[in-house]
Amino acid sequence: MNRQLFIDAGTFLGKVWELAKPYWKSDEKGRAWGLLIAIIALTLGLVYVDVLFNEWNRAFYNSLEQKNYQDFKDLLLWFSFLAVLFIAGAIYKLYLTQMLTMRWRAWLTNQYLQEWLDKQIYYRLQLDAHGTDNPDQRIAEDLRLFTAGTLQLGFGILSSVVTLLSFMAILWVVSGPITLAGITIPGYMLWAAIIYAVIGSVLTHYVGRPLIGLNFQQERLEADFRFNLVRLRENAEGVALYRGEDTEGKGLGTRFERIRQNWWGLMHYTRKLTGFQSGYSQIAIIFPFIVAAPRYFSGVITLGQVMQIASAFGSVQNALSWFVNSYDSLASWKASVDRLLTFQSALDKTAEEVDRHEGVQVQESPAPGNIHSQGLQLALPNGQPLLSGASFAIAPAERVLLTGPSGSGKSTLFRAIAGIWPYGAGNVEVPAGASRLFLPQKPYIPVGTLRDAVSFPEPAGKFSDEDIARALDDCQLSPFKSRLDEMQNWSLTLSGGEQQRLALARALLHKPDYLFLDEATSAQDEPTEARLYTLLKERLPDTAIVSIAHRSTVAAFHARKLALVQEGSATRLAEGPAAQPA
Repeated sequence: MNRQLFIDAGTFLGKVWELAKPYWKSDEKGRAWGLLIAIIALTLGLVYVDVLFNEWNRAFYNSLEQKNYQDFKDLLLWFSFLAVLFIAGAIYKLYLTQMLTMRWRAWLTNQYLQEWLDKQIYYRLQLDAHGTDNPDQRIAEDLRLFTAGTLQLGFGILSSVVTLLSFMAILWVVSGPITLAGITIPGYMLWAAIIYAVIGSVLTHYVGRPLIGLNFQQERLEADFRFNLVRLRENAEGVALYRGEDTEGKGLGTRFERIRQNWWGLMHYTRKLTGFQSGYSQIAIIFPFIVAAPRYFSGVITLGQVMQIASAFGSVQNALSWFVNSYDSLASWKASVDRLLTFQSALDKTAEEVDRHEGVQVQESPAPGNIHSQGLQLALPNGQPLLSGASFAIAPAERVLLTGPSGSGKSTLFRAIAGIWPYGAGNVEVPAGASRLFLPQKPYIPVGTLRDAVSFPEPAGKFSDEDIARALDDCQLSPFKSRLDEMQNWSLTLSGGEQQRLALARALLHKPDYLFLDEATSAQDEPTEARLYTLLKERLPDTAIVSIAHRSTVAAFHARKLALVQEGSATRLAEGPAAQPA
């Protein structure tokens, strides 16, 4: 069992190193190792000052016992000098540790964001989480806990080891031997400290072991609760219109109740662990005096030596008790590491799936021509077939209407053409260099200025103020022209119809070769919808427009119709009757 424990610990530390290694071998390795070496040097320096304090203890209490006033004054000056050294070292160690922590966290955050956003993994994880959840919390919170915890615990171990090695020799020499039952034990205080710390470490692990799993669960539940609070805020109008406060409140209450129940478990085991740690620490204060008392009262050692022994014993015992004193931090740190490991595993698995080029693929055709596909198969993430044998072609500047019952796969077909839906088989070929813009029913509007929102996904400086103003005028958003540089969460400020018109203004600015509208005008009244389609026809004459819409009036703006037709359990794509263009 103990052997397996060491194997598991070694495996876990190997995984931790895999998480940490990239930073220490990155282009920032020079600064990182420089800061690390400086912090290690300060740690060693602080331990050396502790050794000097230990020697000072002996001399100071001897001066008190001997009533030597001159030594007393000299030792106070020496103490002041040592205290200044210790304070300066502690301050700069903390400062440099915080600097290294933030540099490491910033680098890791950038790396994880790149991996999460690369190959649209962030979207695929929404479809298949691979055992992970709340990636936002893992990037924001778990990376913070990992970097800060790793450095804190690492430097804590280093300080404990150096302290142990430094004070073991002192304790061995100053404690001297003791004879018990005819057996002489040299350096007996050292053995007493080791036995005391080993017993404490074993009992601490036994008492606090459940905290690791409970901390992991607490992080997950807290993230889930925060996510649903944010979701309520972002959908406040919809909930208000439905008068759904009671239902949302019950749902949030249920999620918080899970937090509370898990918290009771944390409280229970934390209470037990804290009680043991407090008792352990209190006994450690008096324990060295009890063990040293026989030699002091027999006149073998002086009061100064007793105090030196007590100080050295405390240093050795604290070093050996690092595990005891850090167990709650270790439990929280391990939970964050476990969550990062599962997140990294999910990122790797999803990236491998993308690299294997399985499922639906979008390929660029070197020759100019249509967007087309032959025999395209689409399925749901669970493997259930959605669309079979779909063949289509969309020519430049063509107007195509896609129809079909709700749930038949119209939006999924758009996702496949966009290259974000991997489930199924077949290829979609697009002309090389042809730009595509997809406008969903509920457009994405980033938090920022209105200029950012209307320019998305291009940067705000891509378009001139004149072009933006004209696009807003054309899309009946003239009152917002004076607010281009106003910072807002515009998705909460604009109505549903205004958000859709803002997305259409983007289309006018970007002038894509292919524009796909997935009920992108559903929030407009019919006259406004007609004006917007007329606007697109006039302003984007060379753009192919493919629309999903349920209103029959939209058909007038399209020359072709493709229909998803249900045949038994399968759905196929069929050419519908052409409409008379408006």
